[in-house]
Amino acid sequence: MSVPATNTPSQPVAPAKRQFPVPFWAQILIGLVLGVALGWAARHFDVSWLVTTLEKIGGIFVGLLKLAVGPLVFFAILVSITNLRKVNNAARLASRTLLWFMITSLIAVAIGLFIGLITNPGSGTGLTSKDGGEPKATGSWIDFLTGIVPTDVITPFTELNVLQIVFLAAVAGIAALKLGDRAKPILSLSEAVLELLQKALWWVIRLAPLGTVGLIGYAIATYGWDLIGDYAVFTADVYIGCLLVLFGVYPLLLALVAKVNPIQFFKGAWPAIQLAFVSRSSVGTMPLTQRVTERLGVPKEYASFAVPFGATTKMDGCAAIYPAIAAIFVAEIFKVDLNVGDYILIAFVSVVGSAATAGLTGATVMLTLTLSTLGLPMEGVGLLIAIDPIIDMIRTATNVAGQALVPVIVSAREKILDHDAYDNASASPIDADEPAAPRDAVPVPAAG
Repeated sequence: MSVPATNTPSQPVAPAKRQFPVPFWAQILIGLVLGVALGWAARHFDVSWLVTTLEKIGGIFVGLLKLAVGPLVFFAILVSITNLRKVNNAARLASRTLLWFMITSLIAVAIGLFIGLITNPGSGTGLTSKDGGEPKATGSWIDFLTGIVPTDVITPFTELNVLQIVFLAAVAGIAALKLGDRAKPILSLSEAVLELLQKALWWVIRLAPLGTVGLIGYAIATYGWDLIGDYAVFTADVYIGCLLVLFGVYPLLLALVAKVNPIQFFKGAWPAIQLAFVSRSSVGTMPLTQRVTERLGVPKEYASFAVPFGATTKMDGCAAIYPAIAAIFVAEIFKVDLNVGDYILIAFVSVVGSAATAGLTGATVMLTLTLSTLGLPMEGVGLLIAIDPIIDMIRTATNVAGQALVPVIVSAREKILDHDAYDNASASPIDADEPAAPRDAVPVPAAG
């Protein structure tokens, strides 16, 4: 005999809370420690299979990140340009963003030059010009300018020429703006594809702790500590320069220019900075960078323009600090005296040519562009290739921090920053599957 149901008032059921016993930042830290331990063991005990395993794990992780780079950059830039139509005074925001990109790059390159000049990174290394070699990929101003325009629409994606992909996306985005309502079907499709790519990339990002084990472990197993010893001054210079920008310049700009709490910025942006350190890819980190930027109170429509734009052009680590110190290093190895004019050229290349790095792992093209501008031997690049994976981690972390910093500064100065969101930004936004709640409209920036 069935028991009749009683009409009791329904009680609200609290949604099940996802359990993350170990926060993402701690997972990355555990991966770093485990990677160092396994790498040391593989090198110390000569365990070849472990070295191979670490290489495969790291290679698969980076490969998965790179797999989405081409279409991600294209649709992110396209959508970000068309999203500017939703932003009041878009031209003003875009110009202020570019201006602050240039200002922070100039500060970063000045710090790099200062450190290089007082430490002489190329002296006492025991390296000579014979230790170098011609790089496989080089950059020159002619190549840079002519290489922006692709010869077809397929090759930039198959060869992962990000600069050409940015050009194609910019042309498509501007054309879509000109078409107006007739382009709405294409824009809807582009936004859906971008969301799909970002969702898939989030799954890859969740593998970052495992990728960390492989990348760090393989670097230690392959190079050990001897290589760092040979390049001790140069490595220290790059790390000190990046750390000064990260924890010196950026906090000052946040406190004095944006007038916000710098500690809160790092609390909110730290997951993206961590992932950048491990993955060594600004573009691969871009979805997370945009997430934390929005969580820091930057309007979604503006962040969706500024972050993709910054991920392909804003490189304080790879395109400012690193080439400045590296140029001094190469000049000392090849016994070439640099003068004030050369240092001004380095600053010019850093500000204007930073798009050549295009958010990919490594900064070889940017370095060759700098060396060719100064007339320094290209063999100098070969001296730095071996140490590149180790210093690229801090370079990319600096890049990504700057890519989140500038939108915060611009938003604060234009009085469109959500200060409540900034003050309550989560330290681990990776733990949430849902993106930050979009704000429907961007307030009109203040005049002035």
